[in-house]
Amino acid sequence: MSGTPMREVARRVFAGEFNDSTHTFKESDEERAPVYALLPTGERANRIFFVGTLTETEDIGDDSEYWQGRVVDPNGDPFFVYAGQYQPEAASMLRELEPPAYVAITGKPRTYETDDGNTNVSVRPESITEVDAATRDRWVAETAERTLERIEAFSDGETSETSPEGGTAAVGNEYARMAEQEYDLPPEQYKTLVISALESLEDEQADGGTDDSASETDTESEPEPQV
Repeated sequence: MSGTPMREVARRVFAGEFNDSTHTFKESDEERAPVYALLPTGERANRIFFVGTLTETEDIGDDSEYWQGRVVDPNGDPFFVYAGQYQPEAASMLRELEPPAYVAITGKPRTYETDDGNTNVSVRPESITEVDAATRDRWVAETAERTLERIEAFSDGETSETSPEGGTAAVGNEYARMAEQEYDLPPEQYKTLVISALESLEDEQADGGTDDSASETDTESEPEPQV
């Protein structure tokens, strides 16, 4: 058997939930153990996959290039991505792309504490690919489905236990229990993100549909992270 470690699953998540995922943790004391962001809907995420509209890029580096990108999902919520010398391909894409553009990004969550004590969440991109509107629409539908599955699984199980802060979580879902302890964010609130995102697709279709100018082989070229 190969000794190559398997890559972590890339979770699909809307920006509104991702930006609330301020708690990070490891499941091992090993130095190179993966770092996970805890999604409020009760799942861990070492990698995420999202598609949205790149609205801004800026080189914010001092001595060397360090690119910031702002990517907005259908709800108008932003993902912030940062790429420098250690992510040369992603940095090159942020340098060359002309906003607005649809992009698909796979990357790792990162958190940092601001001077005022707040925690901001961002993404260190592994890959950035320019895509078409149809690819964005597929991501929206799939992310809506995954989000609803996480919300449902949050309270799944025949038995439950009371958390120190009140409320219950399924005994079989350790990340749901962890989310109840770390966040004061009921998972049901993220259903509004699902509804809003799906309604945005319906509105676009009612206005004449999205611009699917890519070739018929576009589906084959769509980035496919492990899911």
